[in-house]
Amino acid sequence: MPSYPSFLFVCLGNICRSPLAEAAMRHEAAAAGLDLAIDSAGTGSWHIGNGPDPRAQAEALRHGIDISGYRARQVSAADFARFDHVIAMDRSNFTNLRKLAPASPHARLSMLLDHVPGLEGRDVDDPYFGGPEGFVATWDQVSTAAHNLVSAIRVIR
Repeated sequence: MPSYPSFLFVCLGNICRSPLAEAAMRHEAAAAGLDLAIDSAGTGSWHIGNGPDPRAQAEALRHGIDISGYRARQVSAADFARFDHVIAMDRSNFTNLRKLAPASPHARLSMLLDHVPGLEGRDVDDPYFGGPEGFVATWDQVSTAAHNLVSAIRVIR
């Protein structure tokens, strides 16, 4: 059986962007017939154990994906050994992850939109302080990136 890469998506609180990225990646991987290890986490600790923001849940459900069972957790240094790819939603979290990473991490660190041609270096929109329309825009970004990541895995395999 082939060995597939594993992915950890990271935002600040693990209740908006990273759970949506996790959901999009799970959905794309399942559609491609890939059994990938996929998770999400936050650099902050204040939402640990909480479910995703209700607006994130609603947006995922709009695409037929139930994320109500997801629970926020905080990223740890051990995640850099556990996952092949640690993917930040924005520059601030990318910087925090670089500080947390061990000297020689197993995981490759990147920003999610680095995986979307033409959007390299850009932050995934943070919808937390806006309305439901922000979650639509965030979904578009994370689902495009997830599609590209899965397509890249399929090409390699």
